[in-house]
Amino acid sequence: MATTQTNHQVDRRGRRREAKLATILTEAWTLARRDGLAAISLRDLGERVDLRQPSLYAYFDSKLGLYDLMFADGNRQLLDLVRSLSLSDDPRQAIVAFVEALVRFSSEDVVRHQLLFQRTIPGFEPSPESYELSVEVYEIARQRLAAAAASDPGDVDVFSALVNGLAHQQVANDPGGDRWVRLAARTVDMFLADVDRRRPGARNGPRQ
Repeated sequence: MATTQTNHQVDRRGRRREAKLATILTEAWTLARRDGLAAISLRDLGERVDLRQPSLYAYFDSKLGLYDLMFADGNRQLLDLVRSLSLSDDPRQAIVAFVEALVRFSSEDVVRHQLLFQRTIPGFEPSPESYELSVEVYEIARQRLAAAAASDPGDVDVFSALVNGLAHQQVANDPGGDRWVRLAARTVDMFLADVDRRRPGARNGPRQ
């Protein structure tokens, strides 16, 4: 009986900690959008979550640790998105939809885009655990490309550069819009045409 009661207490403490951490992340993103990613004030954050600043260190060990939590949170949001996509059986159409979703994801939250895809915070490097989440996103993209016969590592690098370019342009010049989202199909066509052209023994001509 005592063991069961102890386990319940541990579970309750764990749930309370997870709930508080979720609140901290929500408020940290809010401050980042208000003041800028690099300008998050731990004092302001503590006030918003009813904790004194030293008590925040029970959840992260430094301001860079907070950015690591936010990096992981942003990548979980991205993973949830790409896993939820209902994609066509046609590999080309699936890649187009995938690219559109990635560019929209960046455009929807400029601060999140800065943390996940730009080196905005001097000295920040994600922890191996947080970085593994971004590797999962990369692996999903690699699988989508392989289905379209674009499996060479160079193909993946070019694709990554193209998607990042579209996302950066969308964020910088039309945040919340779709100007560069609408270029996804054209970009994918050019990319796959180049992949076809480079394939040994391939004939010139567009994909059908």
